[in-house]
Amino acid sequence: MDTSTQVDVRELRRGFRGRLVRPGDPEYEEGRRIWNGSIDRRPALIAYCADPADVAAAVRWAAARHAGGDGLPVAVRSGGHSFSGQSLCEGGIVIDLSGLRRITVDEQAGTVRAQAGALLGELDAATQRVGMAVPSGIVTHTGLAGLTLGGGIGWLMRKYGLTVDQLLGAELVTAGGERVRADARENPELYWGLRGGGGNFGVVTEFEYRMHPVGPAVLAGPLFWPVADSARLLRFYREWIEEAPDELTTAVVHRTAPPLPGVPAELVGRLAVVVMCCWAGDPERGEKVLGPLRRFGPPAADLCRPKPYLEHQASLDPSFPAGRWYYFKSCDVARLSDEVIEVTAEHAARIASPLTSFPIFQLGGAIARVGEDETAFSGRGAGHTFNINATCAGSEGFEEERAWSRGLWRALAPHHTGVYVNFLMEEGEQRVRQAYGEAKYRRLRELKRAWDPGNLFRLNQNIRPDPPDTPD
Repeated sequence: MDTSTQVDVRELRRGFRGRLVRPGDPEYEEGRRIWNGSIDRRPALIAYCADPADVAAAVRWAAARHAGGDGLPVAVRSGGHSFSGQSLCEGGIVIDLSGLRRITVDEQAGTVRAQAGALLGELDAATQRVGMAVPSGIVTHTGLAGLTLGGGIGWLMRKYGLTVDQLLGAELVTAGGERVRADARENPELYWGLRGGGGNFGVVTEFEYRMHPVGPAVLAGPLFWPVADSARLLRFYREWIEEAPDELTTAVVHRTAPPLPGVPAELVGRLAVVVMCCWAGDPERGEKVLGPLRRFGPPAADLCRPKPYLEHQASLDPSFPAGRWYYFKSCDVARLSDEVIEVTAEHAARIASPLTSFPIFQLGGAIARVGEDETAFSGRGAGHTFNINATCAGSEGFEEERAWSRGLWRALAPHHTGVYVNFLMEEGEQRVRQAYGEAKYRRLRELKRAWDPGNLFRLNQNIRPDPPDTPD
């Protein structure tokens, strides 16, 4: 669709409480910006929904045009933080949920309801007021909806599980514009699919989560070594985490050392290997568990200390601001074998951009104790997930850094065991199949046929609803 041609929104405008923004409107240019600055698309309409009724109206309006043959693309935007930029479309409608931000904590029941436009930092702030938290991601301006629907990895995952493991139910708008609930009793198969299957089955407008006691302080933060120590550190780290208690979640990050208080001047601006830690348990025991890591080397800088959980949750925000150019490749591995370590250390030393920061997340713990078939999320048996992030301020140097990311990913290929769906770019159906595995993909496809047979919601890591005899 040519965005220079204004879409007719008169039918949608009737009864719509939110704002409708089109090309040429004062808000349009700002409204089409998303977190990943390398994505540049021009939608024909941005529908800022004020409530779930607006979402249903926007879906019905879009579905009528989709069925009418013009193939109107439909993007759904919560925080606009998707790596692949699929919360923005070319020439279609963006259903924007940022106006749906209500969060309701039920301290007595130990649950929280959060509308789909909320950001992770807002959920954290609301739950920490009662000393609780929902395991979520690592950057506070991430949208809650996309993170949850793909799985949700973060600093509490080894102790309490993924974000989807806390999901008790969800309210959503179907491709037909109907509002339904999915939980263990009502639409249980849809509930299964929402826990890892992404935005394939409808537009979730509200989530209900189980909360857990956390903080208010955790023992958390980074320890730095020069990048030349990467292979040696990773071999030690592999053994150190072998018997790690569930209270400990870590990530190894290769990046340029930032000018933080406590980072020595001779390391600032140079490549470093960093172990990010979060101990969510008794602090005295945590100090004992962290002792061997602190004695290794020793580190050039040790910024791991007791701090408010909210402070730790926001600690990586400056490393991932909106507007930078981001490109990602990702894979799961079973363990940090000698071969994986050597490949990682070799390629980490080749990082050129001072903005690139790629984490290797430690999995296991509570994640692995949920049955593989209990949710659509896949990869519970993996040991680590690589998020090979290439970052630049703009286009300058971006192609070279992207080539570096692809090169490391290809070098790790013999060790791939899967991929976390939220870390995918637009990489095609085969990669989506790899994210779920064939058996789970077939189950998700059946669910897609039941809830979105016309594939209205296709701007995501798409589960195609093709009939079984249609070749892929």
